[in-house]
Parts: sequence; C-alpha cells; structure tokens
Amino acid sequence: MPFKLFRRLTDNATLKSLGPGLITGAADDDPSGIATYSQAGAQFGFNTLWTLVLTYPFMVGIQLVSARIGRVTGRGLAANIRRAYSPWLLYVIVALLLIANVINIAADIAAMGEALRLVTGTASSEPYALGFGVLCLVLQVFLPYAKYVRYLKWLTLGLLAYVATAFAVHMPWIEVFARTVWPHFTFTKESVALIVAVFGTTISPYLFFWQASQEVEEIRNDHHTRALRTRPRDAVAQLRRIKSDTLIGMGFSNIVAFFIMLTTAVTLGAHGITDIQSSSQAAEALRPVAGDFAFLAFALGIIGTGMLAVPVLAGSAAYAVTESFRWRNGLDLKVVEAREFYGLIALATLGGVLLDFAPIHPIEALMLSAQINGVISVPIMTVMMMLAHNRKIMGEYTLSTRHTIIGWVGVAVMLVAVIAMFATL
Repeated sequence: MPFKLFRRLTDNATLKSLGPGLITGAADDDPSGIATYSQAGAQFGFNTLWTLVLTYPFMVGIQLVSARIGRVTGRGLAANIRRAYSPWLLYVIVALLLIANVINIAADIAAMGEALRLVTGTASSEPYALGFGVLCLVLQVFLPYAKYVRYLKWLTLGLLAYVATAFAVHMPWIEVFARTVWPHFTFTKESVALIVAVFGTTISPYLFFWQASQEVEEIRNDHHTRALRTRPRDAVAQLRRIKSDTLIGMGFSNIVAFFIMLTTAVTLGAHGITDIQSSSQAAEALRPVAGDFAFLAFALGIIGTGMLAVPVLAGSAAYAVTESFRWRNGLDLKVVEAREFYGLIALATLGGVLLDFAPIHPIEALMLSAQINGVISVPIMTVMMMLAHNRKIMGEYTLSTRHTIIGWVGVAVMLVAVIAMFATL
C-alpha cells in the first residue's frame, strides 16, 4: 500500500509540473541558512519574522527573471552574460561564486555530520561529514537526471520537520501574527547585521545560476520542448508554469524559514538561549526545552536540507564555470561526455569536505561566504535585469513593467543590505 501511494504521488501532475523553482526554494533553506534563522529567532524572538514577509516578493521577482532567461534563450545565466558583456566581468563573478559556494558547501556538510553525530550519540562528526560529501557527489555523477530531480523533490519534504516542530510546542499565535505585521524592533549594530544576514541567506547568487540552468536542463530532457525564442507557441504555458513553480518554491522556502525562526524564538529565546552559532547547536539546544521530538525533527531536517543544498551549490558552480568557457555541461550527460562539468562538481564538493578539516572556524567561514554572496548579488542582479530587457537576448519576451519594478526594487534592497553590512563590520 505505501508503494502504491508513493507512485500515485510522484505521478501527480501538479508535482511533476514543479521542478526548478521548488528545488531552488528548498535549497535556500540549507544548514547555514537554518543557523541564521535560528540565531534570529533565539536572539530577537518574533521581531525578525517580518523580514521573511518582506523578502518574498523580491525572491520571487529575481528568480522569475533567472528562470525566464534560461527558458527563453535555452542558455544558462553565465552563457548569456558571456554573450552580452565583457568576459572579465563574467570571470570575476564566477570566481567569487565558486569561492562562496565551496565555503558554503563546507559549512553545510559539517552541519550534516554534526547533526548525525547528535542523533547517534557518537564522539566525532568528521567521518559522517566525509560520508555525506561522498554520497552527494556519487548521486550527482551516477544517478540519471530524471531520477535525480525526482528524489530532490522528495527531499524538500524534509523541511516540513520544522513546521511540525513549531506545532509540537506551545505557540502564542495572536502575538506571532501581531509581531509579523507590526514588528517591534530596535535597530542596533547586532540587529542590522542579522537582518543583512537574513537577506543574504534568502537571496543568494548560486540560486540564480541554478534555476536558469535547470530550465535549460528541462528543455534538453524533453524532446517536445524548445527555447521560447525558437518555439513561441509554448510561451504562454511555459511562462505560466515558471510563475507558479517559482511562487510555490519561494513561498515554501520562506514558510519553512518563518517556522524555524518561530520555533527557536518560543523555545530557545524564551529560555534565555540567545547565542546560536550553527544549525546543529540549535537542534541540540532544543532538546532540554522542547523535548526529544523537536530535537530529532530539527536534526533530521538539517541532514535532509543539506542533501538537497550541496548538489545545488556544487552544480550551480559547475554550470557557471563550464558556460563561461563553453564546455559541455548537464546532469543528463555521462561523465565521459562532460568531464569538465563533473570534474568541477567533484572539485567543489570535495573541496568543501577538505575545508572541514582545515583550522577554520565554521562561523567565520559562514560569514565570509555570506559577505561574498552579498557583494556579488548586487552586480549579478543588475546584469540579470539588463539581460532581461535586452531584445537581442530575450526577443519579444522582455520583462513587463510590473516585473521590472519588483526586480529593480529587489536590487535596491540588496544594495542597501550590502552597504549596511559593511557599515556594521
């Protein structure tokens, strides 16, 4: 019976229509993001919930631009930047993206290993971290693309552990709603830095590259579809699908982040535990104040999100580099057909694993990754907006006025966040 139910769910037309947007949104709630949201909830209680409401339209807007560029042109984001702008601009952006992704992979794999150590009660997390790194790499290299994406969709369900945890503890819902729509917040150096961290966590450059490239993968793997510039009759259906996929994916991402903040606020923050420096520390701190169920759900959720996020981080870096140098790429190709692409995935993943054994503090690594992401997000978003208005690239599928306004306001918000970040360093 369970197998029949699983088959019915995976064959569901709605689930099949969801793909790049859903996976991109879920990957945004990676272990390093969980640490940021946990710190926000523990340190400031319900007073940072409004940030996730604010960032949602900008997340949707910029990811729609990314997906649109990929579906309309049949090329990834880096390939389109290479066509329209100086190669040196592209190389600098891609180099910074690669550095930030490797650091982020290291932080996520370390968090996964630590979470499993907490669950099993063993002494060391390093063997688990190494195992998770190798597993993520093997799945990307040897699992066919169609099955790979199917399993990634199911890994997104692991994020529901955080929603379940919130309902396992007492929650003052009226106060939660009031603080979400009418926040009480004191703008100090610490609070501004944390708001910037939340913005940088929700709107990250690797997500732009991943979603655009996944739209290209969808075209390659469906013989009945083409890039919209070469098959305009598909435009209405495909753009509608992209919109619903992105709205649901980003909504799912922010809802989960909201519940992480909520859970840590009502448990850790309410009990005076306000200094959370990692996702695994948040899970461990939950046990004495919220019980074993909350601890276990939180810890297993870290592992599930890491399994989802590491391939996205490594894959987005590989897409960006290979597109920059016009090398073959794609998860649908065999290793011998795209050696550089899979080599870069291996380099990013194993580089992240090796970084876990280096004498680098994980929080310092996360801060460096967040700073790089924050800095490069502004020029990348600017270039994306200009690409989306370039008729030589997009043809008749340039952005509407509404999407243009949302996109540029998102750029402005991230620019203010970056300025605030440097002002509070």
